[in-house]
Amino acid sequence: MAEMSKGVTAGKLASNVQKKITRAQEKVLQKLGKADETKDVQFEEGVINFNKQLVEGSKLQKDLKAYLAAVKAMHESSKRLHECLADMYEPDWYGKDEMDSIAEDTDLLWTDFHQKLVDHALISMDTYLAQFPDIKARIAKRDRKLVDFDSARHHFASLQKGKKKDEVKIAKPVSLLEKAAPGWAQGILSAHHVAQTNLSRNQAEDELGRAQKVFEDINEDLQEELPSLWNSRVGFYVNTFQSVAGLEEKFHREMGKLSQNLNDVMIKLEDQNQSGQEGTNNTLSPRASGPPIPKSPSKLKPGPPVPPPPKVTPSKDVKQENIIDLFDDALVPEINVTSPSQCDSSGGGNLLDMDLDTLPAVSPGGVVSSPSSQAMSWNTWEQEKQASGTTNGSSDEAEMPPGFLYKVKAMHDYGATDGDELDLKAGDVVLVMSHENPEEQDDGWLMGVKEAHWLKKKDLKVKGVFPENFTQHL
Repeated sequence: MAEMSKGVTAGKLASNVQKKITRAQEKVLQKLGKADETKDVQFEEGVINFNKQLVEGSKLQKDLKAYLAAVKAMHESSKRLHECLADMYEPDWYGKDEMDSIAEDTDLLWTDFHQKLVDHALISMDTYLAQFPDIKARIAKRDRKLVDFDSARHHFASLQKGKKKDEVKIAKPVSLLEKAAPGWAQGILSAHHVAQTNLSRNQAEDELGRAQKVFEDINEDLQEELPSLWNSRVGFYVNTFQSVAGLEEKFHREMGKLSQNLNDVMIKLEDQNQSGQEGTNNTLSPRASGPPIPKSPSKLKPGPPVPPPPKVTPSKDVKQENIIDLFDDALVPEINVTSPSQCDSSGGGNLLDMDLDTLPAVSPGGVVSSPSSQAMSWNTWEQEKQASGTTNGSSDEAEMPPGFLYKVKAMHDYGATDGDELDLKAGDVVLVMSHENPEEQDDGWLMGVKEAHWLKKKDLKVKGVFPENFTQHL
């Protein structure tokens, strides 16, 4: 049995070597143009697509493994970060148990995310690529069987035409025998030669049939599988990236919740820490008669501010007898032009709103001046007023910060309770400015900078908000 096994193995080895030699000879003849080659353009296009699909799939598999390695690294970094936070977090701090629970949930979430990526993406990717080696081997086998088929076809064609060298070698001895043999034996020799030739031709024909059948069987299978495999890539890519995207979306949503919970714990810890410091260092004692101190606008919305007292605005509807009384008996011997916009008398009107051309001018001695001299003196006063106002206005505007509205004076102390608030002392003058975002300005609060700081530094680094009901309009 051992010798027979060795003989069979040796026979197969010799047969394989002979096939390789025959295929090599056939490929050389085809390249030299001495033998035709069977071509299938459609199949060759399918092979090109197959190789392209294999390269793309291998690259996707490589990048997916790199992505999983990055997720694993992020998991380890996140775990170490939370362990560091847990080590620093003192037991008496707010939210110690909540912080430990968040760290544990975060670790579990990373682990689950990595495992589901492996199950729904990487394993699917490996299964998809596992079919390529077998198909690649069958394509190579099909190429070999095609060479065998071409070789058998050419051999059979040679026998058909009588151009095979073996026939020549057989024919020469037959001719010598025919010459030496008697006449009655020549017919037997001729019949034997024909029989051997027919046998070689039949063997070549059988060999051609077997080679053709083997080639066609494997070729037909590949002709069906290659286009189907090429079309399947779209659905596979869609499923793979849908799985990755869905897992990422769920992971980041849950991670966002945990991060928000951790942020809330940190905020409450900070609030408690600031409350403890304020309770220790708080020395603010507002006056008993003053208004209550409002909360910071960043924490609570303040109550309605105390409105300032109403201003007396002179009416323009001044009676004729009142106008006469203003200038009668030299009660107002001279017009005070230092503040022409207002009148101290509660019953008087605004002098600039009066039609003074219809009134007689009264001199300090009670003498009525002419209308022309009155108009001339009034025009001169208005020109001096406008010139003075223009000069003072431009000077004031140049000194004021951008967005300046008006000035207020602090009536009592106010201690800032937040970083965006302005600390006030009674008597401080504040330059009120327009808020950068009016929608964010709380009712009863103003934005401004202390006048003393502005005049000295000319910057707005210490501007802030302050309660309006602690101040008085200037």
